[in-house]
Amino acid sequence: MKYFWLAGGLLISLVLASGAAAAEAVAVKDTAGRMVTVPEDPDRIVAIGPGSLRLMVYLEAQDKVVGVEDMEKMNPAGRPYWIAHPDLARLPRCGPGGPAGINKKPDMEAVVALAPQVIFTTYMDAALAEAVQTTLGIPVVVLSYGTFATFDDAVYDSLRIAGKILNRGKRAEDVVDFIEAVQRDLRKRVGDIPEDRKPGAYVGGIGYRGAHGIESTEVDYIPLTWAGARNLADQVTARIGSHVFVDKEILLGLNPDVIFIDGGGLALVAEDVRRNPEFYAALKAFQTRRAYVLLPFNFYTTNIGTALADAYAVGKLLYPERFRDVDPEAKADEIYAFFVGRPVYREMARDFSPIGQVAPFVE
Repeated sequence: MKYFWLAGGLLISLVLASGAAAAEAVAVKDTAGRMVTVPEDPDRIVAIGPGSLRLMVYLEAQDKVVGVEDMEKMNPAGRPYWIAHPDLARLPRCGPGGPAGINKKPDMEAVVALAPQVIFTTYMDAALAEAVQTTLGIPVVVLSYGTFATFDDAVYDSLRIAGKILNRGKRAEDVVDFIEAVQRDLRKRVGDIPEDRKPGAYVGGIGYRGAHGIESTEVDYIPLTWAGARNLADQVTARIGSHVFVDKEILLGLNPDVIFIDGGGLALVAEDVRRNPEFYAALKAFQTRRAYVLLPFNFYTTNIGTALADAYAVGKLLYPERFRDVDPEAKADEIYAFFVGRPVYREMARDFSPIGQVAPFVE
């Protein structure tokens, strides 16, 4: 039995799972560059930080999870991995979670009370991860999706690291192969389109530390990139990384051929349309009814399946002849079934409107 002094002087005992001491060990190098020795194929894990639990579901290891963050329970919409596995909501808490907890010490008492054999976390500095591991006596493995709000190959490393630990190595490779296959299919469909034949596109309503309206957009918005669109946000120089808040006068000057609206900001855009109808009436995309809804994928980091589904919807809308064999709703369910084990498009569409539909406030 091991004992730990935690905040407030409370002494907590941790009885490790009975098989943990005898388990074979495996050494991995995590995304923070640390060498960590962990029990191979552990039975009890926690996943904290943005996107950590999602990776466990992608790896079909959700049955090993023994606690989830408050943030996951309080705001369940928009995350297919949570929708597909409602039993996760009945697990005890392992801490608050949420953006405020990024690279912060976790709720040590909540974590240790669950007696996990491995703690997976995202976006934690090496020094802090080492300090938490030393204090708790539990291996801490840092994972990453790379740059926020986009797609980065760093997620492949994270899948492989966690897959090695969890005896899900083949599944990790299957997930990587699936993503790569979708990207190849999209490139095959749109890769030869000349730049001057691509419609000027813009996506608004993207969440950035909260919900925002039409002004909130991304330069590196992966569904537009993968579907061969010309993202007009690239012409705006005032940026926060990939994120841009576009002044409405600038948006009028860009005057996109097509506007996509992230479902997470749809209500705010609808309210703005009611308040400022003249502004929206002056936009070409609203005049031609080419303002469409996409499902939000930037929700506690990138929901990769949703981003892929959005890319097919964008392609279908911009280049219908090249995507004539694609039904975006059926494609979304195919993608969700692979990533999270269940076709959850109906629930996503219920919460955020059907993928690719004309925005309901466009006259």
